[in-house]
Amino acid sequence: MSEIDTLIRDLGQPGVPLELGVLLACLALAVGVCWLVGRRQPDDSVWFGRVIVDGLLFPLLALALTYTAMLMLAQRQPVAILKVAVPVLISLAGIRFLARVFTLVFPGSGMARLVERLFSWVAWIAAVLWIVGLLPHVMDEMDAIHFAFGKSRISLLGLVQGLLSSGVVLVLALWISAALEKRVLDQTLHDLSLRKVASNAIRAVLLLVGLLFALSAVGVDLTALSVLGGALGVGLGFGLQKLAANYVSGFVILFERSLRIGDTVKVDNFEGVVTDIKTRYTLIRAANGREAIVPNEKVITERVENLSLADTRLLLACDVTVGYESDVAQVQRILCAAALASDRVLKDPGPFALLNKLGADGLDFSVLFWIEDPSRGQMLVRSAVNLAMLTGLREAGIDIPYPQRVVHVRAQKEAA
Repeated sequence: MSEIDTLIRDLGQPGVPLELGVLLACLALAVGVCWLVGRRQPDDSVWFGRVIVDGLLFPLLALALTYTAMLMLAQRQPVAILKVAVPVLISLAGIRFLARVFTLVFPGSGMARLVERLFSWVAWIAAVLWIVGLLPHVMDEMDAIHFAFGKSRISLLGLVQGLLSSGVVLVLALWISAALEKRVLDQTLHDLSLRKVASNAIRAVLLLVGLLFALSAVGVDLTALSVLGGALGVGLGFGLQKLAANYVSGFVILFERSLRIGDTVKVDNFEGVVTDIKTRYTLIRAANGREAIVPNEKVITERVENLSLADTRLLLACDVTVGYESDVAQVQRILCAAALASDRVLKDPGPFALLNKLGADGLDFSVLFWIEDPSRGQMLVRSAVNLAMLTGLREAGIDIPYPQRVVHVRAQKEAA
């Protein structure tokens, strides 16, 4: 008698209502425990998800309760409903695990959603084959299909099992790295740049270790990777030296903290705010909305003006020329008051006005003032100070002269 016939026969037993009640009780108990434990958990929790039963804990807890109940009832009567529920809950647990980890690590990624859907189809197909009893036969057929790679022969079953085991290991590595970044790094490292480099380094190390474990589980000889490592080293030495230099420079920038996210910098006559530091390049956004992608090697090897490294304050200057008959002390008072009229100008240290020189057209003054938010731009505050200076000088009746030139016309003597 086949598995499907046995399942149909067991579904007609008088103990099926009892099994159904036990299954509902197990599910209700799992939901209650998840609600009690996870009602105060965040929405991005892998264990609880967005709606308590959307996480990993519910199918795992329901699977443990259902399997225990199945073993206990199997001693008294044939079980059918619980046998069907066990593979369904196993598939649900695998799907929930992959979906929640991908949502946490790759939010909004279309490729992650595609991988999740493909795995869901494979898991549900495997559950159906398990229920109807065809899974062992399918596995035998897959084991009979071999592929030859040189002197090695790999079966289709071994390849699928290796892919599944490596996928589980890599997803676990992503989960551990995301948990460390959220629980540990966010609390211990308050600097965004250090937190970013630490999370990238932890994720890279965990993925490398997970990949090595996965390759070992598939049966790949890890000693053969030494040849690949040597070839990669030669490639980096010749063809990829610029790329490697940018990657190394990125880690140097993040570790030295000479450049941090949020700093106002000037690189190659481009001034803006550092919005992100990648492993290969740095993004700088100007006040007008333009973004510059600067290779990290350029940031390391060339001159960079960091306006926020030692002090976030920035000294600005606005120039004006007044007539020679103007009162110098009065002009200085008007210029300082005009600078203080802007709420972005600091009062400590306050602005001050200087007489630069006795120009050809008048007295050249400069008012110098400090701002502490250069990331908001400089043109608006300069415009506000210039407008206030113009208004103050006009109200005081102080002349702002035009450039004056004297033209001498010499009459040429008539030729004899």
